[in-house]
Amino acid sequence: MKNYSLKEIIFTALLSSFLTAIIIGPISSGAFSTKASITDLFNQFLGRFNTVQEKPEAKETAKELNLNRSGPAYIPIGYEAQLVNIVKKVSPAVVSIAITKNVPIIEQYFINPFGNDPFFQQFFGDQLKIPQYRQKGTKKQEVGGGSGFIISTSGLILTNKHVVSDVEAEYTVLTNDGKKYSAQVLARDPIQDLAVLRIDANRLTTIPLADSDKVDVGQIAIAIGNSLGEFKNTVNVGVVSGIGRTIVASGGGATETLQNVIQTDASINPGNSGGPLLNLKGEVVGINTAIAQGAQNIGFAIPINQAKRDINDVISKGKIVTPYFGVRYATITSALKEEKKLPFDYGALVVKGDQGEQSVISGSPADKAGIKEGDIILEFNSKQVNKNQQLSSLIILNSVGDVIPLKVWRDGKIINLNITLAERP
Repeated sequence: MKNYSLKEIIFTALLSSFLTAIIIGPISSGAFSTKASITDLFNQFLGRFNTVQEKPEAKETAKELNLNRSGPAYIPIGYEAQLVNIVKKVSPAVVSIAITKNVPIIEQYFINPFGNDPFFQQFFGDQLKIPQYRQKGTKKQEVGGGSGFIISTSGLILTNKHVVSDVEAEYTVLTNDGKKYSAQVLARDPIQDLAVLRIDANRLTTIPLADSDKVDVGQIAIAIGNSLGEFKNTVNVGVVSGIGRTIVASGGGATETLQNVIQTDASINPGNSGGPLLNLKGEVVGINTAIAQGAQNIGFAIPINQAKRDINDVISKGKIVTPYFGVRYATITSALKEEKKLPFDYGALVVKGDQGEQSVISGSPADKAGIKEGDIILEFNSKQVNKNQQLSSLIILNSVGDVIPLKVWRDGKIINLNITLAERP
């Protein structure tokens, strides 16, 4: 018997499979045409063979993956829709404030420290040069920025005093629609971190002002402003974290004590100063003014009620008129009560200054009302005086000429007095 090689055995098997597919395949499946050529049949056979060997591949479509841009628009609902509508409504009234100033142009030049001394010239020649600097004129340059918001259709804008504190600078207001206006500083509050500007424009969008005395801890707070002086109308959402705070704020070389401010965790970044803090009705409850250094999401806003007097003064008098009381005092706390053996842990104790200054200023409204050293002012205009509602913060809520009732403790008795506020000298 003939011995077949391995190649011959493999070829015979393949040929047998091929012939079987030709004869049986068309009968069993009807896949081949009766008029097909041997070449076509062989190609179809190879195709079947290859199909069996290959694994099927997944074939996703753009439609299945939702890659097409067409489709129904996303419509915010509920709380999200409320936020979106508020931002759209108030954004035209939130402005950026650019601060421009003439700054010196400094140029560098070089000198030979030995001049033309022949002795040193033989060693160094003109190779030894020491850099020096000198001013060569000035140039106008943007040096800072902040935020503000429009409070009247005729162009009044409220912002922080520290944003526009430089009397030598020029201020430009940039509105949300890209327009620029030269701004005039009408007034800077001598007591509070508030200022009022005016731009030459009419029929502007404004933001309604809320009653900040009704702000509660936990309510939604929306801060809008020119974050970092670069990203205008940046929106941050949080809650009111605290009310009646007293902080010491510093910046631009100045330090100021801010009383009765609102604390919020809505991010207030550099550049947000002067922008509005809003409630869910789109009303201003505060003016963003400070952040806590070294902390996350602790910011502070001046209650809008403390700005309403300034706004009225500017409209009616063309300037901010600050009411004046005329006493020096220490706010009573539990610790001070124990130290001084006082009958109350609240109120304002009328005392001399650290350097012996008068406790009651001669000729002041307090002097005329009969306030004396050692008195404890318990209530001012029917509101309790305490560490969260200090006397100075209650005074600035009123206007010059207002007659204010006082409840005072003196020598073991409570007496009632009236004081007529005067203009701060």
